[in-house]
Amino acid sequence: MKRIWLVFSQSVTVILAVWFVIASLQPGWLKGLGDGHGMGSAKTIALTQASMENQGGAMPGGSFRQAAQKAAPAVVSISVQQKARSKARRNDPWFRFFEGPEEDLPGGGMGSGVIVSAEGYILTNHHVIEGADAIEVALNDGRNATAKVIGTDPETDLALLKIDLPKLPTIVLGQMESLQVGDAVLAIGNPFGVGQTVTSGIVSALGRKQLGINTFENFIQTDAAINPGNSGGALVDVNGLLMGINTAIYSRSGGNMGIGFAVPVSTATQVMASLIKEGKVTRGWIGVEPRPLTAEIAESFGIAKDKNTGELPRGVLINGVLQNSPAAKAGIQPGDLILKVAGQGVADVPEMLSQVAALKPGEPANLSVQRNGKLIEIRVTPGTRPVRP
Repeated sequence: MKRIWLVFSQSVTVILAVWFVIASLQPGWLKGLGDGHGMGSAKTIALTQASMENQGGAMPGGSFRQAAQKAAPAVVSISVQQKARSKARRNDPWFRFFEGPEEDLPGGGMGSGVIVSAEGYILTNHHVIEGADAIEVALNDGRNATAKVIGTDPETDLALLKIDLPKLPTIVLGQMESLQVGDAVLAIGNPFGVGQTVTSGIVSALGRKQLGINTFENFIQTDAAINPGNSGGALVDVNGLLMGINTAIYSRSGGNMGIGFAVPVSTATQVMASLIKEGKVTRGWIGVEPRPLTAEIAESFGIAKDKNTGELPRGVLINGVLQNSPAAKAGIQPGDLILKVAGQGVADVPEMLSQVAALKPGEPANLSVQRNGKLIEIRVTPGTRPVRP
């Protein structure tokens, strides 16, 4: 009997000791026991998990975290080594390209790029890698690789590189049709070589032309903060989709003034496809010197205003024709007013250049021309546009 009592008293003592420890260190466990089938404990665990999610994973209102996390891994830093580098554009007080300060990297420069395929293709700017002897690419995950140049297109300031690494992060290409003025965008790149940086802004304008930056211009304008070193980086929408390749800024000091320009993804993908297929971009060419039509020029060439609207016709004046060019062989003359190219209306010189460039060399196309007040159709067989040195 004494032995039974001894075992009982020891058991009670141990149970009380355990209860005391739990009550002191984990009182919530005891609360759960009184809530019926352990429901209090389940609620405590659920609240703890929710708290952890709020601290680490939940996105606060107005945050672009998901877009940045989706796109940033595919944006790389590019460093180049070169013997000589043209500084003509950098010295332009109106338009400066996004290049890293050369004093930090003697004989070289810095920029950014975007991985657009798992095969290792990287879109960047032509001016970033122009004249490069060696190109090094640094990924956001810490890996590095030497890149080779697949091809460049100076007239859109685009270039395509390729690296050989496994399991590359890639960006998802967006559709320009979905982008509108006022939409929020992020600029991702490596400004001043400080490391990958994400800035936000809006689309300030679309279809910017006649800026004197590239031959073929159709820029996205944004006020997202971009600076030297951002060249070739990504402009993405709030879903992390690539909308453009950052290319130039309007600046008198070389720093951000809230006016930046990006080559649209539609142009970039067309150039990329040509560079992958042929190593170059082939464009149509007819060999004319176009100029905008103004009231003074129209008067000197005898181009009359429309009798109904009182406005000048929409078109581009041909100021000169190169000898033995496709235009000369087709009979185009100085003073002709080009109204349409292959059925598409012409509003200004950049638009005409783009439409002619889109023609396939060797395949005839019709030009609608106004000459001496009469509308005529001229069939021209475009040649291949000479590559700009």
